[in-house]
Amino acid sequence: MRPAIQWLRLPVLLFFLARLTVHAQGNTNWVYEATNHLGQWIWDTNTTDKQTCLFWKSFRIPPAAKISSATLRITVDNAYTVYLDGQEIGRGGDWRSVTKYDLMAVLKPGRHVLAVEAFNDRLQAGLILGLHIHLANEGSSTMDILSDNTWWLAPATQRDWYGRKVAQPDWYHAVVIGTIGQPPWQSWPYGITTVPPLRPVALPFWQRGWFQLMLVAVCLLVVLFCLWLMTQLAAQSKAQAFLQLERVRIARDIHDDLGAQLTQLLLLGEVARREYPENSPVRKQFTQICDRARELAQAMDEVVWAVNARRDTVRDFASYVCKYAQLFMAAANIRCRLDVEAEIPSTLFDLPVRRNLFLAVKEALSNAAKHSEAGELFLRIFRRHHQLCVVVEDRGRGFEPSKANGDRNGLVNMAQRLAAIGGSCEVFSLPGEGCRITFSVPLPHGKRRWFKRAILPFDPQNELKNSSHFSRRTA
Repeated sequence: MRPAIQWLRLPVLLFFLARLTVHAQGNTNWVYEATNHLGQWIWDTNTTDKQTCLFWKSFRIPPAAKISSATLRITVDNAYTVYLDGQEIGRGGDWRSVTKYDLMAVLKPGRHVLAVEAFNDRLQAGLILGLHIHLANEGSSTMDILSDNTWWLAPATQRDWYGRKVAQPDWYHAVVIGTIGQPPWQSWPYGITTVPPLRPVALPFWQRGWFQLMLVAVCLLVVLFCLWLMTQLAAQSKAQAFLQLERVRIARDIHDDLGAQLTQLLLLGEVARREYPENSPVRKQFTQICDRARELAQAMDEVVWAVNARRDTVRDFASYVCKYAQLFMAAANIRCRLDVEAEIPSTLFDLPVRRNLFLAVKEALSNAAKHSEAGELFLRIFRRHHQLCVVVEDRGRGFEPSKANGDRNGLVNMAQRLAAIGGSCEVFSLPGEGCRITFSVPLPHGKRRWFKRAILPFDPQNELKNSSHFSRRTA
């Protein structure tokens, strides 16, 4: 039985021997993978506990090179932070294991900087690494950036050292303190850690240089445009102030010079007219001259009022229109009743607006005096929906607007004048019940708050018959 047992032990022994051989071969391949393409252990000249060393190395990849692989293997006794071109790419804290980084996606042809911030907790310290780059279009050549005495050490107080493009004058070279397998690292490594491949940082477009430069350029253009616009506004403001002064001067000169001469001419005409008998043709001619002089003086007063910049307010416009309506209707033997809102503002009223509005009101008063055959006329001035409304209403014979002669009544002219200044002209009339013309123009935006006046809805059937809701004042 003993020879049989020995023959049975032989296959078992061969099996375990084969397993040990495979395990030893696998362990050898693993150790080779961990220590492949590594340099030497380097450190500072002196080693102390709680010590930090700042390692820096620059290298250049040929401009036309095509990188097929780039692997960084690194470990530090005791901990490290590794940077590539100023950007942190990894950290480690176990010197017994090697960390493997795939840098193919973040390396491009050109100059690069590899930096390591190494920390020693106690006893011996060292940094060992190797960057292996395979170039596909350079005849399958390789580049190895290894840890050796060509690395630079930056002072611990140096800021932004890992982003510098060149070594500074106060930097010094590292010192080689050991090789692979040399104590105290003879039993190293215990493991290998593979980090997922690094990817380029995808910056959003607002963080890219071209966008920031474009934004700065746009801001500069906006600032320059604002400065130019401020200059134009200042020049326009000065021109406007000068124009206002000129308007005041022209109005004063017309009033003082032409007004005085027209008055003198009128007096001379009156004196000369009295020297002739009543039925004398010459006296009639002098009477016509005096009447034309009075009309010319009145027209000059209108021009002076329109030109004078001191009368560019809504309140002055309402006052002047009321005064004109009283005088004009008195000459036509028509009673004029006024209804003017008490809180008419004193904000500026542009010359084109008040001039066209006044001429339209003047045309309406003239039509009423010529064609209405009314005994009284109502002039109302008020605000409604941020508009100035001027109403000319008579209790005369009225007419049918659709059958009226627009040229004779001036309706077309009034509508055109109001349309030119952004306003409206509404005409309502019934035969035998009078006529009502409403002019509306937008009010300027003043600094004061204008409280809206409540206006009753307009009823065409009853408005001409009942106006008791308006307060009336006999001229």
